[in-house]
Amino acid sequence: MHRLGLIRRFTAALAASTAIAVVFAGHATAEPTAIDWNVATQKLRAAASGNPAAEQAVDRLLASGHIATQVALPPQPFQYPAQSDIGRGAGPGVYGSGIALGLDGFRLGFFGGPGTIAPNQDGARLEVLWINLSNGRSGTEALYEHEDAPMDTTIRTRALDTGGGLVVAAVYGSLRHRSPVPVSDANPDGFQYQLGTISVPSFGAIYN
Repeated sequence: MHRLGLIRRFTAALAASTAIAVVFAGHATAEPTAIDWNVATQKLRAAASGNPAAEQAVDRLLASGHIATQVALPPQPFQYPAQSDIGRGAGPGVYGSGIALGLDGFRLGFFGGPGTIAPNQDGARLEVLWINLSNGRSGTEALYEHEDAPMDTTIRTRALDTGGGLVVAAVYGSLRHRSPVPVSDANPDGFQYQLGTISVPSFGAIYN
């Protein structure tokens, strides 16, 4: 019962975010609070120090030239979606977006890509690097919470103790997806599986 209620609350949050912004169109609607891009990205890069995967992800973000000028509020999607080797399933390109969720604690998540999120994530690892610019707290978290149900469209971190203030974050790594196909010898369970690997992280600035 608790899990079903949790899924419903996350679904409501995503429905609200869809009404607020078009995820893949660029900037999400946000509070009119400016962010200093140079400060934000340099501090995010410093928070990645000692973690090669996170360092490389932020370096790719910096090379992309993305500049976030506004701050969002949960449950809005990140201002910039990720790019990946499979995109939305038709080749490299726009893939999906990070999202901040403020229910049952502050969580960071991801949604998008082809089909749905596969229940088995063996061989994949999706992570988010974050730093709270207001208090200096930072961390790297795995995104692993997902229910195998049609209404659950995100994969999420545990509840995070970032403290209040301005949080910037980048989602990177890989994620398994599945799409329904006719049952065959190649697809005995009626699904086709794909592994998406992020080339440019999804970046967001969120006020918690």
